[in-house]
Amino acid sequence: MIEPSGRRERKKAATRQKIADTALRLFLERGYDDVGIRDVAAEADVAVTTLFSHFAAKEALVFERDQGFEHGLVRAVADRAPGEQLIPALRQEIHALVRHCTAPEAAPVRSLIMSSPALREHEQSMRMRHADTLAAAIAADLGVPETSTACRTIARFVIDAYGLACEADEPGDAVDEVFRMIEAAWDASRLAPRLS
Repeated sequence: MIEPSGRRERKKAATRQKIADTALRLFLERGYDDVGIRDVAAEADVAVTTLFSHFAAKEALVFERDQGFEHGLVRAVADRAPGEQLIPALRQEIHALVRHCTAPEAAPVRSLIMSSPALREHEQSMRMRHADTLAAAIAADLGVPETSTACRTIARFVIDAYGLACEADEPGDAVDEVFRMIEAAWDASRLAPRLS
């Protein structure tokens, strides 16, 4: 996450983090469906309007690091070293994200998400948005239209690699297996030679 530079930005970031931490604690203690927005606001000692100025919906409280996930993927494309190939850079980023998702301390949150249809649906819509953002970053890097089928397909495969690996018995092996297929698909596309 990017550190806010000004006093006001730091205060806003601290408030946002306090709300998210409070919400997650309450959700884990009582269950997602048994905690309302007003409960979270009261426990965090903020107004409901303040909560909504930081989070668009109750589900977003659980996915507080969503922006960091998306920014990491975009940075993996845009900030790679000269000559570094696209697919290996994305594989490395997905490995890091999967390690975070499958760490023992993440288990209660994963369990919370899996126990709630609303959270699973929100996660799925986030993944589609991440795929669209990643496709746009790949297309911009290559100088092709954002609607490029190859870019959109590879982006969706990358996001699916993350989801499949988080559910696998051997997450690292799953990432590598899926990325071998992604690399083959990318090599078969007409865009891959443009990266050389």
